[in-house]
Amino acid sequence: MSQTVRTSPGGSERALSEAYDTALLDLDGVVYTGGEAIVYAVESLLAARAGGMHLAYVTNNALRPPEVVAEHITELGVPTEAADVINSAQAVARLIAEQVPQGSKVLVIGGEGLRSALRERGLVPVESAEDGPAAVVQGYGGPELAWGRFAEACYAIARGVPWFASNTDLTIPSARGIAPGNGAAVEVVRIATGAEPQVAGKPLPPMHRETILRTGAERPLVVGDRLDTDIEGAFNGEVDSLLVLTGVTDAAQLLAAPPEHRPTYVDTDLRGLLTGQPEVAADGDGFRCGSFVARAGAEVLELDGDGEPMDGLRALCAAAWTVAGAGECGLDAGKALARLGL
Repeated sequence: MSQTVRTSPGGSERALSEAYDTALLDLDGVVYTGGEAIVYAVESLLAARAGGMHLAYVTNNALRPPEVVAEHITELGVPTEAADVINSAQAVARLIAEQVPQGSKVLVIGGEGLRSALRERGLVPVESAEDGPAAVVQGYGGPELAWGRFAEACYAIARGVPWFASNTDLTIPSARGIAPGNGAAVEVVRIATGAEPQVAGKPLPPMHRETILRTGAERPLVVGDRLDTDIEGAFNGEVDSLLVLTGVTDAAQLLAAPPEHRPTYVDTDLRGLLTGQPEVAADGDGFRCGSFVARAGAEVLELDGDGEPMDGLRALCAAAWTVAGAGECGLDAGKALARLGL
């Protein structure tokens, strides 16, 4: 896939909730953290939907079935149906169903979300390598997932059973901080077996395909907090994206991002859906956004001006991404970001 290298955040005269028909929203780090709603999330989502935007929730977390996730979002204050939730369990179940006969047994290393998605595709979840599975599927099973489950996967894979993974996110946000995600568990099985799984979740195409099939979105906007899943998934799907700084990614990581990790837009939180996005324009040897001008010096990113911190960050993105081109920016941004409180 060949794409133009993004060297600046985009601008939009219209509110994003008006410019796009569907928001494809990540959950952990965007809508909630540790089960609790992120500040401004509920009111922003309600306002976006009231303005005509369809809300769909797209998560790599395969632990809970869509109806459970929908109930949780509803309890937070945004009425949601199960059909509005798309997870990596559904994407990997479709991937498996395309490769094994209907009615096949699938060894599940994970939670009820995986089992529910397999049943939806006419597959039969089993618990042991001795049950004759036609495939092994691994997804996030929560902090209580027993170590012995990894052994079951290894036994089956060693016998030549194909291995699938819902996603490979190494970490997952929690109320107490960053915890190991399914990708960390996948690494355990990979190291023990030397095998490689087929992966369905963000940022890979099976997840984007599942999302579009289930939502029917024509002008989707991916909204996420992770560069390596949400934003790269949008890049791979050739759709626009909004990065919010309420989860995993911080401003320094954004400035250093390679092309596939550069979002179309960046904002503090989900209030960014309800507004337009300011243009970033060339200004002499630098880039202006609002009252800020950013430049790439010999060793550091420089920032002049005062005003809305997000404007300063957008200007810095343009300076960093332009000098980096198709690579990653290695210039020191510490002093500039400190000025913005980021």
